[in-house]
Amino acid sequence: MQVYAAVEDPRMPLAEVAAYAQRAEACAFTGLLVPESIHDAFMTSMLALEHTSELRVVTSVALAFPRSPMITAYSAWDLQSMSGGRFGLGLGSQIKANIEGRFSTEWTAPVPRMRDYIAAVRAIWKCWQHGEKLDFESDSYSFNKMQPFFAPPPLEVEAPAILLGGVNRHMTRLAGEAADGFMTHPTNTNPRYLREAILPNLRHGSTRTHRSLRAIERIGSTFVATGLDRQAVEEERGRLREYLAFVFSTPQYWPTLELLGRKEAGETLLQLARAGRWTEMREAISDELFDTLVPSGTYEEIVPILAEWYGELLDAITLRMPIDPGHDAEFTKTVERLRAHS
Repeated sequence: MQVYAAVEDPRMPLAEVAAYAQRAEACAFTGLLVPESIHDAFMTSMLALEHTSELRVVTSVALAFPRSPMITAYSAWDLQSMSGGRFGLGLGSQIKANIEGRFSTEWTAPVPRMRDYIAAVRAIWKCWQHGEKLDFESDSYSFNKMQPFFAPPPLEVEAPAILLGGVNRHMTRLAGEAADGFMTHPTNTNPRYLREAILPNLRHGSTRTHRSLRAIERIGSTFVATGLDRQAVEEERGRLREYLAFVFSTPQYWPTLELLGRKEAGETLLQLARAGRWTEMREAISDELFDTLVPSGTYEEIVPILAEWYGELLDAITLRMPIDPGHDAEFTKTVERLRAHS
């Protein structure tokens, strides 16, 4: 099982990214997931790649539609080249309000547009790698000009993998059809939801392009309450309970609650949020619901628990680095045991 760290604080100054990535590499992580909210995901990725030697870095996720596929193709190509093949291009669609209001970009149906986007990026890369004429036409994009002056040298490694992040079944199916991998949202990584919703939709998409489900990398953005001792685990459970209460106050993230027959928890959280009763929200996440959503255990206990939850469902999970770097040595042993678990 592969294990990823994540840049959890979107406001982390860029000056701190290098040290954070180096710490993740020292803790034996497979890779680092880089968000895009405050900072440009490609700039953050470059800093992480530049200051590590083995860590894979995946955007989780770079926003596709505000960027031309050509701009994205250049950025990903450069990062793959400079890192010797350690970059993964994770893409996401964002919501209409942000695409139109924050980025002043036209909104169109996201799934067909993302299908065209992925195809356009790959057509551009194929042009650069093999010297073929660029001639791409779709409903969303048209590319037919690439003078040799503007074409970067071919890669000495494979082109970056393209992964999609998504929540609804349509984007999940598209990942199965057209992407190299899929990244779950933390709210849709419950084992039952993975088994009954994510995997069937990935498989549904993969049949359209005659691919095996095994060809699609599956990275789970997992919530895990772990720590050096029982007190640390309890503290992490408290932190995650507050976060779950916040995210599940948004109906967009209710599919897992609905599958579990717990939609009423989301409705309660929505009403509390609308009333501004933020301090009461965590109580709406019962111990029973929390334990259904979040595996818990000390560093010594957590490996078999995670293997049981996710071993047959995901290729990779995410873990949070210890708040106290003094715990890194014990935590690293946990990461190594997870990576050794087949």
